[in-house]
Parts: sequence; structure tokens; C-alpha cells
Amino acid sequence: MNNDQLWQAVLGEIELNLSKANFTTWFKNTFVSSYENNEVIVCVPNTFTKAWLEKKYHNQISEALGNIVNEKIQKIFYKVEVRKTNPVGDLLKKIKIKKDENGNDQKLISINRFGLNNKYIFENFIVGKGNELAHAACQAVSANPGNAYNPLFIYGGVGLGKTHLLQAIGHEVLKTTDKIKYITCENFTNEYVQSIKTGKAKDFKDRYRNVDLLLIDDIQFMAGKDGTQEEFFHTFNELHQSNKQIIMTSDRPPKSIPALEKRLISRFEWGMIVDIVQPDIETRVAILEAKCKEKNYSLGPEILYYISNNISSNIRELEGALNRLIAYHEFNNSTPTIDSTKNVLSSLITNIQSKSITCKDILESVSKFFDVAHKEIIGKSRKKELVYPRQITMYLMRNEINTSYPTIGHELGGRDHTTAMHAFNKISKELDGNEKIKQDIESIKQRIYSIN
Repeated sequence: MNNDQLWQAVLGEIELNLSKANFTTWFKNTFVSSYENNEVIVCVPNTFTKAWLEKKYHNQISEALGNIVNEKIQKIFYKVEVRKTNPVGDLLKKIKIKKDENGNDQKLISINRFGLNNKYIFENFIVGKGNELAHAACQAVSANPGNAYNPLFIYGGVGLGKTHLLQAIGHEVLKTTDKIKYITCENFTNEYVQSIKTGKAKDFKDRYRNVDLLLIDDIQFMAGKDGTQEEFFHTFNELHQSNKQIIMTSDRPPKSIPALEKRLISRFEWGMIVDIVQPDIETRVAILEAKCKEKNYSLGPEILYYISNNISSNIRELEGALNRLIAYHEFNNSTPTIDSTKNVLSSLITNIQSKSITCKDILESVSKFFDVAHKEIIGKSRKKELVYPRQITMYLMRNEINTSYPTIGHELGGRDHTTAMHAFNKISKELDGNEKIKQDIESIKQRIYSIN
């Protein structure tokens, strides 16, 4: 195992415990330049990142390194160093030429220009019961953009494949046009704010309104940002009226995004809304098999099923376990067995399974989902926008972790146990015929279990 492989395995473990934004912010453009005599040099792009890794993430990095090399790392040095690139190689990557069916030259533009990950294609996506509708909808849109389902709205928990499908559409559409734009909603907001500050609002509008395909990741980030919503409203209208395809992802359905304007919710619901849920065991095994094939690494069925049985919440954790197992055996030049698998993954599986859900976890997840302060949920206000999240909290505490009614009342500001019982019965009854409540609860549960 070389230094790059070692560091990729480390990053695979660290990513499991961080949000996508934090992971990208602090670990992008980092690498290991040396691993000798049980000492590691981690290179970072700037002094700010160096200080932050030393202060906030040193223990996680040390633990991950130790898990992979199977020994305690004595010293980790952080060094500011930018990896030297190969300008010729980078140039060649920008434009590739291949022959089409008629023998004519066909230009393929580098994915880097569009922000698309070359691994996120339909051929690499494993279809199962939890994502088959979303997958079918995305294929239909990529075959007939602007006409099939417009807009297409995909929602689901962390690490379930939303971004993969979103970018797969981008790769397919790139075969016919290069007028596409992929961006996270957070970056869309940042660019919008910057365009106002620099007086380049027109350039910003042109950049997003002169495309055939607009892909927006994590649209829920727009909640509560009035200026961004106003700008996106007009961008959406102009694209939609011109039959240009719009696709968005979110961690929840449109109606459940707090502080989102009703006119945007209405437009997001014009086309098709599809969800992705946690993969079943057959899908998890298939995902592991595909990842092994991608890495040219072989694991027996018993090992694959052992991993799949013990890690079930999302695909990211599955990949993290696989990366750890492969890295360990490559480093030690050994062959995986069921016993070694149990040994290598024991701490990871224990860590995942021991993170039992608490009342505090549920309260925090509900608070973030509805964008309501923790103290307001447990407070005395009877406002409609607070009563509903409060009742959902009580329902989840009882349904998910079997908390007693007196304890629920205590957790929710010292309320009587009959209040908790009433809330649980009310939500349980309404679940039968209320699709919005079903979607809200499923989205919150995915948030709870993905984080934990």
C-alpha cells in the first residue's frame, strides 16, 4: 500500500463521522507525503487548515491511521505543502477524443469543468427496492430532458445516492450538450451573494439561465434565505418556461422544508417527487460486490453478508467498512477471512451499533428538520408551527426508543404524561391517511439514524 492508498483509506473512515461540508472544507487537497518508522507527515494546502486539523481532528486522524496499519502511530506531523500537478496530464484530461458509432471524432469535455464526479454514472449505480423509482425517473429525464418530469425532485437521507443519481443525469446529458450546470445550493447562495457585492448580478443570472440542464444539490439549504429564494424563483421560471430541465435533491420533500416560500414549494411539486430510502440487505451486498469489482478486490459471500448484516444505515458507512478491510489486508499483505473481518471491523461496527438513539438525538433532529429552536419545542407556546413538531417529537420518542410517557413529558418541558400519550395516539392515527406526516417522520428518522 502506498501513501496515497493509505490516506484514502483514512479519509474513508473520517468521512463517516463528518458532514459533507465539513469533510470537504478541511480534508480537500490533503495527502500523506511520508509514512516511515511509525511517523506520518500529512500535507495540507494552507496554515489555517493545518491549525484546524491539529486542534480539531488530530485524534480522529490518529485513530483511523492506527486502525488501518494495525499499530499505534507515534507521531503525526502536519505540513503546509501543495501537491505538484502534472500540467501536461491535466491538459490532456480536459479534452478527450473518441470515435462515435460512425467513426467520427466525438469531443468529451472534462468533468472537472462541470463539477461532476466521474464515478457517479448510471452504470455504477446499484438499483434496489429503496431507489428503483428514483433511478427510473432519472433515466427517463436523462433520455428526454425538459419533457419527461420537470422539475424532478429527489429526497432522502444522508449517503443513500441522491448526488450519484443527480450527477449521473449530468453525465448522460453531456453526451448531447455541454450547456449544463451542477452546483450545491450552498455554493449557489454564496455565488449569488458575491455577485451582489461585486456588482456582477447580470453575469450570475446569465450563468444559470442560459443552460439546458440545471442540477441543484441540497436545495433545503435555501430555507430562510429570502434573497436566494427570490433569485432562484426567477431562474426557475425562465428555465421552466423554455423547457429546460431542472433537477433538485433534498433531505426532505418540498412541503417539509421550513421557511421555504409557498410559490417555490408549488413549483417544486409541478413535476415528479421521488424518495430514496435505506437499502435492503440484497442491495447492500450488491453494492459491496460492485465496489470490490471496481477496486479489483475479491471477498467471499460470507464476508459480504457479514458486513451487510452489521452495517445497514447508508452506503457511505458500507464503503467505509470495505475501505478499512481492504486497506488493513493490503497493508499487512494478507487475505481476508471471516475471522479477520470481524476483528478488523469490530470497533467500527461497535461504534455504529453502540450509538443508540436518545431523546436528545430525537429532539435535536426534529429541531433542525423544522428549523425551530430546541427551547421553543419544549416551551409552553401553543402556536401551530410549534405544536406539530412537539407532537412529532413525542411520537418518535415513544415509537423509536420506547420511552415511557412520564419520561417524554419530562423531556418536553415537564409536561404531564397524558399530554405525551395524546400526542402519540394522535400522530399514530393520522399516519394512516396523511402523506405529509408520513414523509416528515421518514425524513426525520433518516436524519436521526444517518447522523447516529
